[in-house]
Amino acid sequence: MSQAAQPLPHVTHQRAVFADGLMLDCGAVVAPLAVAWRGYGRLNADATNAILVCHALTGDQYVAETHPLTGKPGWWDNVVGPGKPIDTDRFYVVCVNVLGGCMGSSGPPEPMTDAEGRTLGRPWGTDFPSVTIRDMVRAQHRLMEHLRIARWLAVLGGSMGGMQVLEWAATYPEAVFAAAPIACASHHSAQNIAFHEVGRAAIHGDPEWRGGRYWEHGTVPAKGLSVARMVAHITYLSEQALSRKFGRRLRGAAALTFLEDVFEVESYLRHQGSTFIRRFDANSYLTITRAMDFFDLAAEHGGVLAEAFRGTTTRFFVASFSSDWLFPTAESRLLVRALNAAAANVSFVEIASDKGHDAFLLDEPDFHNALGGFLRGAAERLGV
Repeated sequence: MSQAAQPLPHVTHQRAVFADGLMLDCGAVVAPLAVAWRGYGRLNADATNAILVCHALTGDQYVAETHPLTGKPGWWDNVVGPGKPIDTDRFYVVCVNVLGGCMGSSGPPEPMTDAEGRTLGRPWGTDFPSVTIRDMVRAQHRLMEHLRIARWLAVLGGSMGGMQVLEWAATYPEAVFAAAPIACASHHSAQNIAFHEVGRAAIHGDPEWRGGRYWEHGTVPAKGLSVARMVAHITYLSEQALSRKFGRRLRGAAALTFLEDVFEVESYLRHQGSTFIRRFDANSYLTITRAMDFFDLAAEHGGVLAEAFRGTTTRFFVASFSSDWLFPTAESRLLVRALNAAAANVSFVEIASDKGHDAFLLDEPDFHNALGGFLRGAAERLGV
């Protein structure tokens, strides 16, 4: 992993482009607005079988197919597909690269434009405006209108994807029949913000950061971005998972040394960091982590979380995992209590798992069965 690592290779993504752009919460306008997305399955004649899957911080729109940069399977390939919990034989599944991302949607790596939408011949970089989770959802709503979908059968996602689900249910309740916020919370905790800040500091401290203008030099702040990924990845796991996978096993070293990876867990984290820089942009990482940090659904509604859902007719499925310390079950229970206070239709499950926050991405049959059952019930209710 060199400091002079090369920028991401160019990939042509499926996109919808809106010339009039989008007004952001910060007051800036991004025009034109590009929304990169993928669809799986087939939209039925009356467009009632559409499900929106919202991705997490380091995810993207390639949820159930080979990733164009890594060649690896989609990040939720075990959940989305024919006969799977999110059954593409029955549902039309849409996944969108978030606003501020780096896989085709408007974001720091995309060409910068002026107030009239004219290209300025350089990437946005650090000049890309600050975005919020609500901005991301508004961009997705533009795509929804473009696809002529009046209401999602369900909106679902984990982690930052769950934050988007909550924002969808609060901002566009009439457009969401069912919502499944998974392993998430209605706001980011001080601890989570602190971990993000360590990652951002690592990027800023990389000599190749160059004030965020690394694109001018044909390099990326690879070491800083790699460390940011390593720090974040620790929070996605649990102590039990790390102990089970690695323990204190050494990698054949005869003695301890500071000059090489000795413990297997060290090698694993470095691998996670080195592969991450091949598919993610540092400025996008800064943009998206800030959006997560500023998310506070209660604050958007007078400090009372229940007010975000007052009068809602959306059906909710809230799921947490027992070993998730990034978004612990206590946060999901607070959300459920707020939904109950708003007289919402809500079911809740805590899945017993020792896999930590990443459990929602892994092989968890009880979770898959619960999620699949919730979606089938919603579809039957609508006659889909």
